[in-house]
Amino acid sequence: QLPTGLYKKVLVILHDSVLPYMNEPTLMMDFLTVAYGIGGAISLLALNGLFILIHQHNLEYPDFYKKLYSLLDPSIYHVKYRARFFHLTDLFLSSSHLPAYLVAAFIKRLARLALTAPPEALLMIIPFICNLFRRHPACRVLLHRPGGPADMSEDPYIMEEEEPSESRALQSSLWEIQSLQNHYHPDVAKAAAVLNQSLSEMEDDISGLLELSASELFDKEVKKKAVDVPLEFEQVRGLFGKKNDIFAEHFSLD
Repeated sequence: QLPTGLYKKVLVILHDSVLPYMNEPTLMMDFLTVAYGIGGAISLLALNGLFILIHQHNLEYPDFYKKLYSLLDPSIYHVKYRARFFHLTDLFLSSSHLPAYLVAAFIKRLARLALTAPPEALLMIIPFICNLFRRHPACRVLLHRPGGPADMSEDPYIMEEEEPSESRALQSSLWEIQSLQNHYHPDVAKAAAVLNQSLSEMEDDISGLLELSASELFDKEVKKKAVDVPLEFEQVRGLFGKKNDIFAEHFSLD
């Protein structure tokens, strides 16, 4: 049993400062699987070590994707380790052998949580979802379901379901992205509108968007050059702007 602060410090450095120098990295399996099951930030930080054990040392973790799915909650777009988490999630969902119901559950949950996410997170997660559609064409039924949301009295997706296979994500549609097309931030609305068109084959590079912050987004908007917009078609003359008016003869705006 470790204090929470020490747990986090250990997990942050474990994957690159400890595991590569161990003769038997598999000895850390129990420690990492227990940490992964704790929840919250500790589970997010345990992903790095688990990825190395799964990828390089053939660790079998039967409920791995179920646990990863459960980590998707409203705080995931706000946590300090957001970039690390989505980088690894992107790797875990890159295999073309994953079942469509599983990927659809991740897409749907990410989209539902995006409704309350800040703009800097949305500019990352929308291309992330687009990449998942490119890798798994069977999930595109969420975008091109005949009739779409209009033919549904309610969304069949069960947000509270912990088991991805029981969430009924493949029977749903991605109305959340359609809602984001009316987002108050123009860049978010533009990014969401991409899904109205046929997606290109090449994946979007999201590496530069993982650590996008609100301050960077604000600085970008501030530095935009303002465009002068004409407000009047005719030059104002006189007090009320009419050419042949008695006020134009006796009053001036100078």
